[in-house]
Amino acid sequence: MSTESIFQTHLVLGYVAWLLCFGAYILPWLKSMDRVKAHRAIATLHSFRFFGLVFILPGVVGPNLPTSFATFAAYGDLAAGLLAMLALVTIRIRQVFWLFVVAFNLVGMGDLMLDYYHAIQAGLPARADELGAAYAIPIFYVPLLMITHVFAFYLLLRPQPKATQALTAEAAVELFAASFETARQD
Repeated sequence: MSTESIFQTHLVLGYVAWLLCFGAYILPWLKSMDRVKAHRAIATLHSFRFFGLVFILPGVVGPNLPTSFATFAAYGDLAAGLLAMLALVTIRIRQVFWLFVVAFNLVGMGDLMLDYYHAIQAGLPARADELGAAYAIPIFYVPLLMITHVFAFYLLLRPQPKATQALTAEAAVELFAASFETARQD
């Protein structure tokens, strides 16, 4: 088998294995939680994306790893990881927490999709050996990241129960009233 065929097989099977695991264990666990706790768990996983900086670390990856892929992947992962950490830090300030949840999911999923694009453009599947020790990232870690982004968007976009909608509307009114009062005092 060619390097490209092995890499593509690993990538597809990585998704298959994580989808099976996610469906059997992670999905029921996340569904048993309220939305905030589920997003907190997902953000915790994504907070480790700083690890993507290894794509630009000499000695971990091969010297001929395409920089068009490596640099974008490294800093895109770092940005998504930092946004996930900010979501975790701001969990008690719900409006800010939700802002960072949306931000890290948009940046994170966008990063992964653009990484796939850059990898294909650079011919990375045929040169997967240049990933060196970082080979495990797209095979083992990226499928789980992508699956959790999809689920996070599902949670964000699905209709909320009526009681939650009422509480959210009430909180919005209180926030507006507080900001109006602050502006009036100035």
